[in-house]
Amino acid sequence: MGRIIIFTGKGGVGKTSVAAAHARKAALMGKETLIVSADMAHNLSDLFEVPIGKEITKIEERLYGLEIDPNYEMEHDFTDLLTSIKKMIPDMELDDGDGNLSGFEMFPGMEELFSLLKIQELYESNWYEVIIVDCAPTGETLSLLKFPELFSWYVEKFFPIGKVAMKVLRPVGKKFYKIELPDTKAMNDMEKLYVKLTGLQELFKNKDIASIRLVAIPEKMVVEETKRNYMYLNLYNYNVDGLFINRILPKDIDNTFFDEWILLQEKYINELKNIFGNIPIGFIKWYDIDINGMQAIDRLVLDVFNDDNLFEIKNIIPNEVYEKNTEGYLLSVNLPCLSKEEIEIYETGKEIILRIGNFKRCIPLPGIFRNYEVSSAKLEESILRIQFVEQKEEN
Repeated sequence: MGRIIIFTGKGGVGKTSVAAAHARKAALMGKETLIVSADMAHNLSDLFEVPIGKEITKIEERLYGLEIDPNYEMEHDFTDLLTSIKKMIPDMELDDGDGNLSGFEMFPGMEELFSLLKIQELYESNWYEVIIVDCAPTGETLSLLKFPELFSWYVEKFFPIGKVAMKVLRPVGKKFYKIELPDTKAMNDMEKLYVKLTGLQELFKNKDIASIRLVAIPEKMVVEETKRNYMYLNLYNYNVDGLFINRILPKDIDNTFFDEWILLQEKYINELKNIFGNIPIGFIKWYDIDINGMQAIDRLVLDVFNDDNLFEIKNIIPNEVYEKNTEGYLLSVNLPCLSKEEIEIYETGKEIILRIGNFKRCIPLPGIFRNYEVSSAKLEESILRIQFVEQKEEN
């Protein structure tokens, strides 16, 4: 079984360097390793000082690199899938006149979707023992990771009545509104896409395969964003199994200019320790040189990443737990760094909807909950506990 580790954090904290050091360490351990950039502002080439592009490139022995170009992947590796999507919306001009389907990039989430599909394809090829994913800054990474679940949710709502509805609405839509609604074949293609997205979710949420590691620096704005990132990743049920605090000033600097800065860093490091105390934390000093080139990356590996167990799943925290109790059933959701004023909860019968700011998560309920309803919800010590009790029969 292979391993996928995803790195994310606020822009400029050094996540690409940390990801590169992981990849280099894996290769030095004899593992076939691929480092993938899913950030549209690619900089793997700059970091390794080797030209890396949209085709897999060998960097060193057992170490390979790829900078994903979603448009290239759409047109070369997933043309059948694109054709299926085009059939669903046949009246829209999605090609550029030369038969290229580059117009798909206008759809929200398409770039994220094809980046994920490429990573899934690489994992299922079984060519690599370790795949390191260098993601975009926090907000874009969250959009990337929530997209498969969000799209699947809409497809689930569309089926099973979707096909019946299309048979009724297609003639009406075409005659009165000049809209060509999807036919039965296109609906089948949508089902295939749904199955593919379900596989994506299962892969990235498989806690024996995939995990996310956060990178931060000890500064207030970064600490606050890292806390929010951690909370949202828990909301979407991803396994966070590591935090790396970068650019830590040495305490023995013989210069009073840095005295207050060192105190501030110590304050924010302690804050991060308190929040992430249940997962491994790595500490990276502020180097006196840029981390560029293999020599600098090897120095980082030697200083920080000398643990041969680096690629094991460090700590699996259960994000969603169902348990039976005396009142009925209890759903517990791990939501660190959250106050009760920030969360809204809705019940729809078949699912619980959690909304936090601009993010929404729909949690499907087990079939056994069919005759149960929510009686209470409490946020205690970073755990949201939702109590379900059996519905009372009406007279």
